[in-house]
Amino acid sequence: MSTIAVFGLGAMGYGMATSVLRAGHTVYGFDVVPAQMERFQADGGAVDTVDDVASTLDAVAIVVLNAAQTEAVMFGPDGIVPQLSAGTVVLACATVLPDFAREMETRCAKHGVLYLDAPISGGAAKAAAGKLSIMAAGTDAAFAAAQPVLKATAETVFTLGDAAGAGSAMKAVNQLLAGVHIATMAEALTFAMTQGVAPEKFVEVISKCAGTSWMLENRAPHIVEGDYTPLSSVNIWPKDLGIVLDIAKSAQFSAPITAVALQQFIAAAGMGLGGEDDAAVAKVYARNARLTLPGEDV
Repeated sequence: MSTIAVFGLGAMGYGMATSVLRAGHTVYGFDVVPAQMERFQADGGAVDTVDDVASTLDAVAIVVLNAAQTEAVMFGPDGIVPQLSAGTVVLACATVLPDFAREMETRCAKHGVLYLDAPISGGAAKAAAGKLSIMAAGTDAAFAAAQPVLKATAETVFTLGDAAGAGSAMKAVNQLLAGVHIATMAEALTFAMTQGVAPEKFVEVISKCAGTSWMLENRAPHIVEGDYTPLSSVNIWPKDLGIVLDIAKSAQFSAPITAVALQQFIAAAGMGLGGEDDAAVAKVYARNARLTLPGEDV
């Protein structure tokens, strides 16, 4: 059994931490929100400070929002990497630019620490069930050291290369599709409403037709229920689709559909919906078409 720390106990990180714990490992959970740490400890997580356990860790999973937070956990004023023993592996799970992943791998190597570029996909439910898809890239040694975490948290691990960057590149491809699918779902659902099709009927029919997608089937029910509790928030998409467009720009690649979807999420954030579930992008369309979504006051 391994000793593992998970940094970031949000919807995805908490699920991953509990999956690793369920596999029988010693797991420490750290988060900027003390209540999340207390909750994890109540669920069986180990209790100690980062400074006291860092040198004993076999693996560290960093499940935070973005590159800035990832770098802060790794190399900030209280950064974990300089405190780790040689041979410890860091799994970086946030959506970041491939160049950032390569930089982190290089900086880790200077401390004798292994780095696995390991962005994740699947949502909070699959994180809690240990059934994520992980798009991973790194050295053979990094993959070997990360096996306890990978086995506990993933249904599918894609080996995408022997150096960091390839995992993050593939995650950007996934996020292009996922973000566009959510925005398109919102557009289609509200378009259906203009034609007298109720949201619940839209879900019933389209989820069984060729126009469906995983994102439609997962997110459209949130609109039907009028429940925008954030499992994946609107605010994630300006970041992630922005990363896609940054990569596209560097490749001199035009991504016009991505750009349009990004503008819808920016509009949703501008309406004060940034902290809501990303299905709330439907409210942008509803406002423009003077529609009333389920759960809203007439």
